[in-house]
Amino acid sequence: MSNISGFGNRKFSINRNTGVPRPARRFSMGEPGLNEASSKVHRQFRAAHEGHLPHAGLDATRASTGVVWCTERAAEHGFLEEPDKWANLGQGAPEVEDDIEGCFPRPKTIDISLNSREYGPTAGIKPLREAVANLYNEMHRKGKASQYTWENVAIVPGGRAGLIRIAAVLNNAYVGFFIPDYTAYNEMLSLFKNFAAIPVPLSEEDGYHIHPDKIAEEIARGTSVIITSNPRNPTGRVVANPELAEIQDICRERATLVSDEFYSGYNYTSDCDGTTISAAENVIDVDEDDVLIIDGLTKRFRLPGWRVAWIIGPKEFIKAIGSCGSYLDGGTNVPFQEAAIPMLEPSLVKKEMKALQSHFRDKRDYVVERLRSMGFTIRLVPDSTFYLWLNLEGLPGPISDGLNFFQACLEEKVIVVPGIFFDLNPARRRDLFDSPCHHFVRFSYGPKLDVLKMGCDGIERVVNK
Repeated sequence: MSNISGFGNRKFSINRNTGVPRPARRFSMGEPGLNEASSKVHRQFRAAHEGHLPHAGLDATRASTGVVWCTERAAEHGFLEEPDKWANLGQGAPEVEDDIEGCFPRPKTIDISLNSREYGPTAGIKPLREAVANLYNEMHRKGKASQYTWENVAIVPGGRAGLIRIAAVLNNAYVGFFIPDYTAYNEMLSLFKNFAAIPVPLSEEDGYHIHPDKIAEEIARGTSVIITSNPRNPTGRVVANPELAEIQDICRERATLVSDEFYSGYNYTSDCDGTTISAAENVIDVDEDDVLIIDGLTKRFRLPGWRVAWIIGPKEFIKAIGSCGSYLDGGTNVPFQEAAIPMLEPSLVKKEMKALQSHFRDKRDYVVERLRSMGFTIRLVPDSTFYLWLNLEGLPGPISDGLNFFQACLEEKVIVVPGIFFDLNPARRRDLFDSPCHHFVRFSYGPKLDVLKMGCDGIERVVNK
């Protein structure tokens, strides 16, 4: 009898905690190589993935994920003692200094009003909600009959808090998500039991493209909520008009589209003219179209430490999202909300985006050239974000998968993120070795150029070894 789907080639699997081969299991179709079976970092990952010895009431699998896990491994090599000697290309954060030509200086002090000493509304203060609505109307809704108001905006303490709030108010639903995508979706999609998470794999051969046909297929099988980053983390791809408009047309009156637009400013598709990407452009009625947009100061305003973000959508959604903050996170820091208002003046934002895009495109071009000179094959140069999604399969065997390459980079004081973390697997139904992301790492060119140079030098040493 012929083998079905390659299962006949599966001889053994690995004990996730010890790395020792054990009798075959039914979950995995691929056979791990010697590099994986004998690798310390693979054993560490397996142990963390399944959880540690339990304390009463603790689910230890919640304690260490994604970038946090990578930072913990780097700390074992001295990262926390001498961070300036390291190139941290792992954390998804932009440079925060004031030396980008054309960008406005960030506040070094803020006034703290008497009102801001009080508890703030869990949906955010009205003046900031008005400023966000005005920014989107000016940049994406000029001439349209339906305009956003302050009631279409909720202020939240960071993107993750925004995602958790959205998850808390979703109805019983199939929630479609794409692979690869932002690591924090994993926790959002597994914490709540009011919906079922449905993965939609994307392929490198197709440029990790979210085609409208895929959206139509998901809706046809009953998916009523679709979540994705756009521009996309970690691949650096973007879904732009007219395809974005087509996707929204397909979703209209059929499914809620949750569009994570934290990288909307890092758009290199329009020659760095300051244009930002947003689903707000294609909304017909701001209170009828089920489109939820998440963004904030974190990425495009280069203020990740402020924890000021927003969700835009229909009033009915926003009312629920604002209310649930009372039992989830308590709301956003009020003094920083007040300080954010002047930054959102539309002409200032347009000028800021031009400078930001030009600066980060130059950094992208630098790291692409350096990595290609080392022998990396970069088929898809990112047209947005500040990430490279690096395929390692052309490298020598010992460093041709994400975890071992990550471990080798730590030896050279460089941090990247193994691609496995972007293979969202909230119910842990799939085996590690079957992941389409296993032979990738995410490289961030968010840091300053001198850090990027140090990081590329370290990676070059890894490859030359």
